[in-house]
Amino acid sequence: MFFEAFKFVALAGFFSVIAASQSYLGTPSGTKPKLKSYTNNHSYDYSLFNPEDLSALSETSFTTLAHPFFPHYSVRVKKSPFCDETVKSYTGYIDIEARHLFFYFFESRNDPDKDDVIFWTNGGPGCSSSLGLFMELGPCRIINNGTGTKFHPESWNSNANIFFIDQPIGVGFSYAEYGETVSTTEEAAKDIAAFVSIFFEHFTKFKGRPLHMAGESYGGRYIPLFAAEIYDQNARLIEAGIEPINLKSIMIGNGLTDFYTMAASYFDSVCTSVIVPPIFDISTCVRMKQAQPRCLEWLKESCVDKLDSIGCSAAYGFCANEIVLPIYFSGINIYDMSKKCEGKIEETMCYPVTQHVTTYLSLPETQSKLGVDPIRQGNFNSCNNDLNIAFMNSMDEIHPTQHYVAALLERNVNVLVYVGSMDWVCNWMGNEAWTLALEWSGKTAFGRQDLREWSVEGKRAGVTRSARGLTFATIDGAGHMAPYDRPKESLALVNRWLNETDL
Repeated sequence: MFFEAFKFVALAGFFSVIAASQSYLGTPSGTKPKLKSYTNNHSYDYSLFNPEDLSALSETSFTTLAHPFFPHYSVRVKKSPFCDETVKSYTGYIDIEARHLFFYFFESRNDPDKDDVIFWTNGGPGCSSSLGLFMELGPCRIINNGTGTKFHPESWNSNANIFFIDQPIGVGFSYAEYGETVSTTEEAAKDIAAFVSIFFEHFTKFKGRPLHMAGESYGGRYIPLFAAEIYDQNARLIEAGIEPINLKSIMIGNGLTDFYTMAASYFDSVCTSVIVPPIFDISTCVRMKQAQPRCLEWLKESCVDKLDSIGCSAAYGFCANEIVLPIYFSGINIYDMSKKCEGKIEETMCYPVTQHVTTYLSLPETQSKLGVDPIRQGNFNSCNNDLNIAFMNSMDEIHPTQHYVAALLERNVNVLVYVGSMDWVCNWMGNEAWTLALEWSGKTAFGRQDLREWSVEGKRAGVTRSARGLTFATIDGAGHMAPYDRPKESLALVNRWLNETDL
């Protein structure tokens, strides 16, 4: 496929050119399983080890948490004070036998004993959530070209407890001991659902808190499936006498969710003035306009109506050559069309700060503080291109993710789709189109709502429409990584969402 041919590194997108199952062993109905925790290889009865506020954890060694309902999973966690001195922070690994997913956890700056919990993942597929942490919505930003950090006042942990997870296996500090890989979102969802359950079951002060699953870019595919797995797992937890997860909502930022419905927006984004003035000459736009009907027809025939892997790959190749590649070679920042790309996209993703994140996380002192396993220490890579290719080869991107969104809405899980208005790769037109086309019981009510302005401190921040638990919102002046470009507006949007306040 054309993704492999060009080997560019992308956070995600319909045309991201550059871009384990477990068996559940429950307990008899109504019987609550006896939990155990393990510290330094010593076993403790869970009733004696109950780190209600996580204060029992060590800064120098991991505490391992296990659960009989998830026999193949455990969680290692330690205190890791860094990045934000105003809150307690932790790092650790989700261990799935010989596979290990790395995570960061920051308590809320407001009221960690009462505030909601947010799970965050970046996209790719194959990019580390350290980009979200250190560049976008996390409690600190990188300074001095990667030698340190500074306090970030508009962090999303201002009013929520928040996880950042390097997933799937092989991303960031996550790794497998024997080369195991994950190549579909369905596989990855099993690991995330198990982790969430183990964490809430052990750290009981968070039990029952509203959980919001959030992600960006390819997170538009990840998050609906992760949330669906958590929702479906709840039935098994209840049967086993375990308190279910209070899944409240999902939040998708500049996401890839319905690739086909979004595909039609690429011509308009570069050849009309809907985002910025047309960036191509007339002859280029005419050729693109002529190619678009064939592109969409071929995609529908070979990728949507039926999955013909050879035909779908050929359709992708044709669409890429005629509609996508021109912008990659234009010098425009595909994540923010108002700007030129800074540096080589395969090195910087058009943002030199990404290299500063890499520098900081490659420092031995940083890795030591975080508790990175020795096998994963050394030079840090923000994105894993091999994993990206594995997901593309499995055609994970074309699976019907929007159906999961509809199913969650029907089960009263709210959905926020927010989009930076300057993005190209997962632009606002494509995202608006799929939310309007989504087949669910609230489709008519949602479609009847006109777009209206929403504001922050009396100034327009974007436009929005909302009905029956589904909200679509744009963020003016922001690109693909909206919290990086418009941190104040992004935080205001999230806080209103958490508080169930109208935008």
